[in-house]
Amino acid sequence: MSCCLTAIVFYSNVAKAQDPELSQYYAAPVYTNPALAGSAVCNYGAAGRVALNYRNQWPGLPGTFRSFAASWDQHIPSIGGGLGAMVFTDIAGSGLLTTTTISGVYSYLLPLNRGRLFMRFGLQGAVTNKSINFNRLKFGDQIVPTQGFVNPTQEQQPQSSITYPNFNAGWIMYSSKFYLGLAAHNIIEPNWSFYQNPQEVLPRRYTVHTGAVIKLSKSRYDDATLSPNALFMKQRNFTQLNLGFYANKGPLVSGLWFRQTFGQYKNSDAIIMLIGFRKNRFKFGYSYDFTVSDGRSAIPSSHEVSATIDWCVPPGQKPFKPLHCPEF
Repeated sequence: MSCCLTAIVFYSNVAKAQDPELSQYYAAPVYTNPALAGSAVCNYGAAGRVALNYRNQWPGLPGTFRSFAASWDQHIPSIGGGLGAMVFTDIAGSGLLTTTTISGVYSYLLPLNRGRLFMRFGLQGAVTNKSINFNRLKFGDQIVPTQGFVNPTQEQQPQSSITYPNFNAGWIMYSSKFYLGLAAHNIIEPNWSFYQNPQEVLPRRYTVHTGAVIKLSKSRYDDATLSPNALFMKQRNFTQLNLGFYANKGPLVSGLWFRQTFGQYKNSDAIIMLIGFRKNRFKFGYSYDFTVSDGRSAIPSSHEVSATIDWCVPPGQKPFKPLHCPEF
């Protein structure tokens, strides 16, 4: 695994940088789209929200990939929009490469069509620190036949930590029945090279996400709904499409998605299964990614957990329409 990560980190002209992904992307709203900041639902309008996310990707591999996210967002009527903050940490190779991002976001709410249609515009500023434990890397010039890794390496040792700014932006339009959102991440394409290589930048990531809420019963006492949704994401030569749905019935939530990736080759990546529940202002979800690509024997699964707590915010003078979908 160390040799593999060496190639990724130090010979990045071959490997392409890519942002971490979450299967439960709506359980991390500030990460998915800055315009979602302040979009939490309450009985009479706006709500505050704290979301926690954890992903363990391909735990069957040595030196797995783990991601942690914690975010807060809230609609504030007096400023006409929402505020949010997020901390996101990604650990690759059991601590070999660690990336931590701290960000703040503001979203502006624009009512349209006499309060039946709404738009939000979001802008996010971030600072990222990326660090590497060079002493844990192994190189070919360290090998002594029959003895293993013995010699000190002659490879040039880079700086062990770099910090850079970043900016993201988003837009979302929604009514009580549908939504459509766009987001652009890494707008300035910051340099992420430990060797100060000006050609190594974090490429822009573009996201389109959409969906709807379909009530399954005409009875006002039956809260069962179906929420089909889709996400399309492109980052340089990597493209991903998620298609699936949420089903809500009382406190229970379930979901099923199919993830397709497009790179040099088209690849059916994974089937994502979700089970969760809601109790008062608390939500919890667990999802399992079942790999269906040709690499399933080596990377059979990934696990993800999310938890959200929200609270009601007193309504303000400006009209506000909560975003009812999706629930997670």
